[in-house]
Amino acid sequence: MDDADVRILRALQEDGRLTNNDLADKVSLSPSQCSRRRAALEASGVISSYHATLSSEALGLDVLVFVHVTLSTHSPNNADNFQTLVENLDEVQEAYSLTGESDYLVKLSVPTLKVLSRLLSDVFLPHPSVAHVRSSLVLDRLKQTNRLSLKHLRGQAAVSN
Repeated sequence: MDDADVRILRALQEDGRLTNNDLADKVSLSPSQCSRRRAALEASGVISSYHATLSSEALGLDVLVFVHVTLSTHSPNNADNFQTLVENLDEVQEAYSLTGESDYLVKLSVPTLKVLSRLLSDVFLPHPSVAHVRSSLVLDRLKQTNRLSLKHLRGQAAVSN
């Protein structure tokens, strides 16, 4: 990966809807070079997808919560059961397996506290794989991004715009 690839990645992280010509202008490449490089970045998996980022607030999903989950037993089957649970809940935006006090951290977006209460009481707590649940409501979002830092890439091209 060279500086031109890093410029392409930076530009696409900022606006994934750039046409090839606009992207080429922005990164100072010919359209054919830009198209070839972009296709190679997609084929290699560096660019994994393109999507629209929706506003949770505009859609009425006003409650953001992080749920720490401790499993009842530590076994592959129990972990698989919990993974199936979170995969099947549309309210779950992200879920991570952790080290430390909790086994999992689950990020939920819901419209109301009542919906959150129902999810915790009727879905998470009675699930056989779950022993303990601790939730933290988000009061204010300080930063939200899907952009990755590119500073570590070749030539430190990501440091300058």
